[in-house]
Amino acid sequence: MKNKFTILGCGSSLGSPWITNYKGKLSNNIKNIRTRCCAHIKKKDLSVIIDTSPDVRHQFIKNKITSLDAIIYTHEHSDQTSGIFEMRPFFWKNQKRIPIYGTYRTINILKKKYKFCFQQVFDYKPIMSAKIIKNKFIIKKGKTSISFKSFDVKHGKIKSRAYIFDKIAYISDCSGIYKKDLKLLKNLDYLIIDCLRKREHPSHFNFSQAIDLIQITSPKKAILTNLHVDLDYSDLKRRLPKNIIPAYDGLCFNF
Repeated sequence: MKNKFTILGCGSSLGSPWITNYKGKLSNNIKNIRTRCCAHIKKKDLSVIIDTSPDVRHQFIKNKITSLDAIIYTHEHSDQTSGIFEMRPFFWKNQKRIPIYGTYRTINILKKKYKFCFQQVFDYKPIMSAKIIKNKFIIKKGKTSISFKSFDVKHGKIKSRAYIFDKIAYISDCSGIYKKDLKLLKNLDYLIIDCLRKREHPSHFNFSQAIDLIQITSPKKAILTNLHVDLDYSDLKRRLPKNIIPAYDGLCFNF
């Protein structure tokens, strides 16, 4: 059984096209149809998702994901968390609470916002157990395990979390990396990095900032995600060197 990483969604907070059907100047390429940021890790029989986007039900069905053992959260924003409600069938299927991992801040906000997931509310049983992470943590299932390194990154006025495992780094929402952590992004096979739009943004890397980080860290392969409606897949593909590719929903690779 191959280990596989899948980008379930690579769109910005509104996806593309928007609910109003606005898509800027994006071409009709199917790879420009983007759901909200979310990723899946499959290592042997261990199934882990990073964030629960508003589109997570569709993302799981489209990618034929039928198991879930744990959820990791980058931060508390709605485009990363509001699909949490969709996870209930895995509680019924597994007959045990789903462990979720995140920083102290993120976990506390989730507990307040989605209280029913963590505490008994009327006849609804709690479906999740919260685990506050440190810089290093391990997720296990039987004899299979994934060891994660994690660290804070700037995301506008708050902090988001970056995750590294098996020489893969996932940083979907980021406006800056602290200098002390840059060394953690060296010698990567894959760097999946926030690249919102052409112009600068207070909470996200824009195109030039993402490219600058890639040049500093020199991963074997970089993948641009969290793409807004002004970044066309085909246009990016033409402009980028071979070691940098734009994400698309369903993009996957083995590790």
